[in-house]
Amino acid sequence: MVAALVAAWLLLSAAACAPREQDFYDFKAVNIRGKLVSLEKYRGSVSLVVNVASECGFTDQHYRDLQQLQRDLGPHHFNVLAFPCNQFGQQEPDSNREIESFARRTYSVSFPMFSKVAVTGTGAHPAFKYLIREF
Repeated sequence: MVAALVAAWLLLSAAACAPREQDFYDFKAVNIRGKLVSLEKYRGSVSLVVNVASECGFTDQHYRDLQQLQRDLGPHHFNVLAFPCNQFGQQEPDSNREIESFARRTYSVSFPMFSKVAVTGTGAHPAFKYLIREF
């Protein structure tokens, strides 16, 4: 359903996995409104972690598909976790406030959105560094 996403990972609950030194849910991220959130709150759910951009040629389809997934699967312990990123073709130049306004106004997103982050390179958010290293 959600095709050609720039970066997406499906994470199964760490409870079903062998114990690890550290996992995705040990990290914290700043949400789109500036509040620090422990990703621990999503443990026990399936999470689709995706970077999004509002000026990508696929933006319309991606946001529609992501919202449909959240609407259909959210009641079954599923969450889309969206992280805006401007690293790929400068396709997310807006501020967090503008990104949130656009996503909620245009697509009525109900999934959690986080502050704009880097997803690759030395400045990547630690959760993305973990995902790249582990998967």
